[in-house]
Amino acid sequence: MTTSPFGSWLSPITADRVAAASVRLSDLQVCGDTAYYIEGRPAEGGRQTVVRAWADGSERTDCIPGPFNVRTRVHEYGGGSSLVHRDTVYFTNYRDQGIYRGHMRGGEPTLLFQENGLRYADYAASEESELLFAVEEDHRNGETRVENRIVAFSLNGSGRVAVAEGYDFYSNPRPSPCGRKLCWLQWNHPEMPWDGCELIVAEMDPHGAMTSQVLVAGGTDESIFQPEWGPDGLLYFVSDRSGWWNLYRYDGEHVSPLLPMEAEFGLPQWVFRQSTYAFAAHGRLVFSYQQDGRSHLGVLDLNSGAARMIESEWSQLGSICASGNFAWALAGSATRPSSLVRFDLDSGDAVVVAASADLSDLGSEYLSAPAAIRFETTNGRMAHALYYAPRNPDFTPRAGELPPLLVKAHGGPTGAANSSLSLAIQYWTSRGVAVVDVNYGGSTGYGREYRNRLRDNWGIVDVDDCVHAAQHLVSRGLADPKRLAISGGSAGGFTTLNALTFRKVFGAGASYYGVSDLAGLANDTHKFESRYLDRLVGPYPERADLYDERSALKHAELIEVPVAFFQGAEDAVVIPEQTESMVNALRARGVPVFYLLFEGEQHGFRKAANIRRALEAEMEFYSTVLFHVGLQA
Repeated sequence: MTTSPFGSWLSPITADRVAAASVRLSDLQVCGDTAYYIEGRPAEGGRQTVVRAWADGSERTDCIPGPFNVRTRVHEYGGGSSLVHRDTVYFTNYRDQGIYRGHMRGGEPTLLFQENGLRYADYAASEESELLFAVEEDHRNGETRVENRIVAFSLNGSGRVAVAEGYDFYSNPRPSPCGRKLCWLQWNHPEMPWDGCELIVAEMDPHGAMTSQVLVAGGTDESIFQPEWGPDGLLYFVSDRSGWWNLYRYDGEHVSPLLPMEAEFGLPQWVFRQSTYAFAAHGRLVFSYQQDGRSHLGVLDLNSGAARMIESEWSQLGSICASGNFAWALAGSATRPSSLVRFDLDSGDAVVVAASADLSDLGSEYLSAPAAIRFETTNGRMAHALYYAPRNPDFTPRAGELPPLLVKAHGGPTGAANSSLSLAIQYWTSRGVAVVDVNYGGSTGYGREYRNRLRDNWGIVDVDDCVHAAQHLVSRGLADPKRLAISGGSAGGFTTLNALTFRKVFGAGASYYGVSDLAGLANDTHKFESRYLDRLVGPYPERADLYDERSALKHAELIEVPVAFFQGAEDAVVIPEQTESMVNALRARGVPVFYLLFEGEQHGFRKAANIRRALEAEMEFYSTVLFHVGLQA
């Protein structure tokens, strides 16, 4: 074992390996004993395709060939860009945002519908109907007059019809099994779907025309998530009316709770087609929920009301699907990468069908397991985080040395850090850098009250919690107070920049496409987030004073430490001009700045070369300006 300073250790977890492991699995669907999911491939420039996988993992094939890219731009964040229906894969192609038809066994797709300025997502269809439903986002009148609606396409090619319109946003159009009803979610500015939305059920004729509709649940202070029709013809959904996202059932007259508990069965709807429950055989509902920073999997007997849990090593579960006696999920754990996993509901046995990365040659001794921590923050409140200690069996630090600490602020800000294996975190810990991934006030997974802590307080509560997380670890002797860094992307970049501007705790920071000018974000961002700040800061321009008060760009003279910036040239959420204004303001004052602009990238990096370059550059930046150690790997 070699003695070497923290932050200088050689590691087999290279930036190349991190980039290769950045394959994204999403949008899981199951038909019988076959799974279909979207795989995002950094090695192919971030192209996404639908993959067909056998239940035993023996075979995986692409359903959609290149250069087709299965990705929608609705809400900019996308999701729900494909649907497997009968023997056809319907999907949005990124280049033209048209709807195409492919075959589940592969072959060249054909165009179903495309018109410049129209985008589609969140597809659904009924076995008893010849209609394909989708959320349509209409940009034909310019970016300041974007309209959203639900539309229905005839699968025999006779055109499309608007099903629901008039609200600012729509999601989750789901036809009933008989094809005579349709449910959906709708909401208006300034609400985001996790703040409040409405669940609607409508009667429908064979052509997709609505004959009547009723408000089932929801409002401006109740968030609804994942409405689904059960095999029994009843409507199921998740609501946070109790203060927690819990399961409910609607029988056409009454709404009844199922399995009430202080746990989160819902997720923030940043992307379409998320799923935390599904219907299995014999009247069973498979569910997952978040509690105490990890996921739990269970089965509910809808007839008796009895529930039982399925114990497993998988600490994070998403995209829950079911077929027969099996549940499927996109899962991860502290030592396993994001994987497609099938669970036997009778035995509880789990089989890995596909994994996002092959780590068979990487010993677990290089992996740092997350420890869930709670710490006191402003006003005596408690906040949450995941702490990762430095770990590498080949190195030991110098006697008496404390490790540098990297504080990570997640995006959203209504998101959450989770305990699933991230090589992007292990890259740091295996080099002798401690990491704390902070679930600051506003994060999901801890109930509505915790989520609402950020209302009117973005740039305050999140910054305070990140600062207190670092100070908590310093007080426990787990971090060097002179070598504290902070990093985050998007909303996490905003928290990073504000922490560097308004607090004197961190010695350096890195902003990935982070917000530096709140007024600029309010004026220049896309429709989905254009009123988000009403709840997080205040209405604009009425409270322009608050926007200026909390914008790092307006107080750049307060930043005294080095900052690195990483930006996508095609970012429509945080436009490059905003980041470059911040860079120029710091350079004018002589503050050390590192800036990388990546062509062809949007809000988040998808290309392997760019993921690798950004990570290596961030490490070199800290090694030079903060860690003060020679860069060895």
